[in-house]
Amino acid sequence: MNIYFKKIVFLLIVLTTSIEVTVAQADSINIIATAVPFLRISPDARAGGMGDAAIATSPEANAPFWNLSKIAFAKKKTGIAVNYTPWLRDLGLTDVYLASMAGYHQLDESSAISSSLRFFSLGNIQLTDFSGNVLNTIRPSEFSIDAGYTRLLTNKMSIAVALRYINSRLVVGDVGTGVVYRAGNAMAGDVSLYYNGLNKDGGGLNWGVVLSNLGTKIGYTNDARNKDYLPANLGVGFSYHIPINEGNKITFAADINKLLVPVTPTVTGNYSTDSANLASYRSSSVLSSWFKSFNDGSNQLNDLQVSLGSEYSYDEKFFLRAGYFYENKSRGNRRYFSAGAGFNLDFMSVNISYLIPSGAGVNRNPLSNTLRLGVIFNLGE
Repeated sequence: MNIYFKKIVFLLIVLTTSIEVTVAQADSINIIATAVPFLRISPDARAGGMGDAAIATSPEANAPFWNLSKIAFAKKKTGIAVNYTPWLRDLGLTDVYLASMAGYHQLDESSAISSSLRFFSLGNIQLTDFSGNVLNTIRPSEFSIDAGYTRLLTNKMSIAVALRYINSRLVVGDVGTGVVYRAGNAMAGDVSLYYNGLNKDGGGLNWGVVLSNLGTKIGYTNDARNKDYLPANLGVGFSYHIPINEGNKITFAADINKLLVPVTPTVTGNYSTDSANLASYRSSSVLSSWFKSFNDGSNQLNDLQVSLGSEYSYDEKFFLRAGYFYENKSRGNRRYFSAGAGFNLDFMSVNISYLIPSGAGVNRNPLSNTLRLGVIFNLGE
């Protein structure tokens, strides 16, 4: 692993476990900082080809990553999804990736159980002190595992809940800084709702609402005051399905997401003021932080992330996809197009997606010039 990448990954660790500050430039960036940001990475290739729009798209085995309540309307009794997402492949790296699995089983016509797993590897990292002396070599990683239950409320609407365990093993022990680090652990839950408005011809409007990663804070030391928020999120999605004829259909999808985490306090340059603001930010309870995210003095429209996607289907066998993702300039300025394709067999679906390179420097997406692959196994009638 080259020196340039070591610096990038170490910066990623710092950003994951620390508080972001406003960049002192004309167009400042003040992102909403959270721990375990891997929970916000699009894990599957189908959604990746549609600009990460998936809250209200047609249900399949990747639904636990986006909107668990969709699987009540899945066409197959059982589904298993396996996905692989390279990370920073644009820099020629092979040991940084996100691997994920998800599955569901319909117990009867009105209920289903599910589970999903995400594993994020940050590769091998060599730590050095300020003099360049080697301190240690680490291999940080993070994972989450959850279990969920879905229930039909009516023949058009379903609801679901999921419970998630999160483990973030970035740095463990004393690495020469005088601080003893440990793996971070947290618990979180999801609540979701889905409305299936399709008619007999397969046309109509679907929508969904998801509250995800609602849980405890996570810390990497024994200092109870030094804990960070999980990426709690409110998502709303729509999809409109248009049958062209018996074998051709087009779907348009849109998701709007907002992190339920307050904006990081802006640095004023006054030590007393900045210390008080940071202490107040960290001391807020998880519950109060959700409400503060709507009343933290920032422009709420700037906090929204928008995903737009489209999918063309031929005879439910072959698919072409395109999408666009938008994030406000002050929140990171991630904006990119994506494309994807897929095909179905009787028992298996294969999807690929590609993120078209965009941005530069800190705004360049880690998935630029990357192909993502996903396989879904469909079992039962």
